[in-house]
Amino acid sequence: MARPATHIRRLLGWGRVLARHGALRPLEQSPNTPPQVRRLCRIARFGTIQPKDPDYAGAFRAIGPAAIKLGQTLATRPDIVGEDAVHNLLTLQDQLPPVSFDAIRHEIESTFGKPVDALFSEIDPEPVGAASIAQVHRAVTTDGRKVAVKVLRPGIREKFARDIDTYEWAAAHLEAFGGEASRLRPRLTIANFKRWTLRELDLRREAASASELSEGMSAFEGYRIPSIDWDRTNGKVMTLDWIDGIKISKTDEIVAAGHDRKELASRLVLAFLTQAISGGYFHADMHQGNLFVEPDGTIAAIDFGIMGRIDRRARQWLAEILYGLTTGNYRRVAEIHFEAQYVPSYHSVDEFATALRAVGEPMRGKPVSELSVGQMLDGLFAITRDFDMQTQPHLLLLQKTMVMVEGIATQLDPEINMWDTAAPFVRNWIRDELGPEAAIAQRIKDDTETLMRLPALVRRVEEMFPAKGGAPEPPPLPKIELMWEGGKGIGAPMGYVFAALAGAAVVVFSVLAGLFG
Repeated sequence: MARPATHIRRLLGWGRVLARHGALRPLEQSPNTPPQVRRLCRIARFGTIQPKDPDYAGAFRAIGPAAIKLGQTLATRPDIVGEDAVHNLLTLQDQLPPVSFDAIRHEIESTFGKPVDALFSEIDPEPVGAASIAQVHRAVTTDGRKVAVKVLRPGIREKFARDIDTYEWAAAHLEAFGGEASRLRPRLTIANFKRWTLRELDLRREAASASELSEGMSAFEGYRIPSIDWDRTNGKVMTLDWIDGIKISKTDEIVAAGHDRKELASRLVLAFLTQAISGGYFHADMHQGNLFVEPDGTIAAIDFGIMGRIDRRARQWLAEILYGLTTGNYRRVAEIHFEAQYVPSYHSVDEFATALRAVGEPMRGKPVSELSVGQMLDGLFAITRDFDMQTQPHLLLLQKTMVMVEGIATQLDPEINMWDTAAPFVRNWIRDELGPEAAIAQRIKDDTETLMRLPALVRRVEEMFPAKGGAPEPPPLPKIELMWEGGKGIGAPMGYVFAALAGAAVVVFSVLAGLFG
């Protein structure tokens, strides 16, 4: 751990960069900002010239790789940074100048312990993409397959560890100030960020994530995950099939290739719902640069460093919440929030249902193009404050990915109605997972598992209370009042004498028993 002075020096340096991009002004003006943070902002911006409109994305890009990833994480938290900042941060493209190919070649050869030529017959020195953590090169394996080779930037793990150390220190102090900062739980935000980035910094984990997602989506037609070349993959290098396709953001090229934009938008939304609700494991970095449309119309995904996971109970709640919002059953949505303990029990379910209705009714039946995401978010976050709802970190990735998917789907089909697209899928999933047949099947499964655990439970009980041995039980012994316990009789000094004599007698008896036994 670095010393506090080191953390403060780093924070002030980053603060100067943020100030030059105008990114500290909203933080300083917010009534929820603790006074200590306001003072730090004033010190950081002293003597700087600030632009009229804050450029959060530019500021994080200028600070460095870890800040870029942090900015992408904060893009999921409009309750912390505000709606305007979120819109700006969503444009934060993870692009940096590439590392020289000599350094990349050295990384590959040092990790595999063999020359590059033994792994690849060709490898393009110019990267097809260079991000904050790694860069990707096109290559051909020695057995003739076209692949993409992803290589970590040299020294990137150490740089991230240093910066995250300061993020944790700052978040702990911010949360200790109490008030709104404590309710938003910045320490958990940084903890999630740390977990996500550590996963990205181990390319074996990313390869395993791609493999697991591929298995989960194998039955979904029109959505593909590239295969991993495990023989050419380790912690710092990952090799996977090359994707030939059009970036999903290039709508003109997609139309020119004869693809149906509306069908692509609908399929993308359903692919995400299949991952998140049916499987509970989803690609959490589904931005435009990570999705391609192949010549046959298949949507291909890349970059699996950030993945989300939701357990079955949370998925049931999520599905019921989505279905309740699409059908206008706000009472059930409110009940789920209380069942999940997202809302403290001292609040009224009916009042919470009414608050949800105020946000949900203006959105129902309208295409995304007519909805004000800002007004919706303002309403939702007002509810979280009014009903003392703490942030749920396990849903942050899901929230971020939903925003990404909605944005891409809207770009493909401006008239898409997200509610109408999602409702049939959610309704069918609820019927299959929460209907009478599913409830009976789940009960049988749970009860069977309970019965299977009974033998082990009996064995543990027997270990705690062993069976009686072959020797007879000892007779009951009379209770003898000890001299030092009674309130009358001889005094304490004589008690000590008698205790000593009794102890000596026991010793003598033991010796004699040993001689004649």
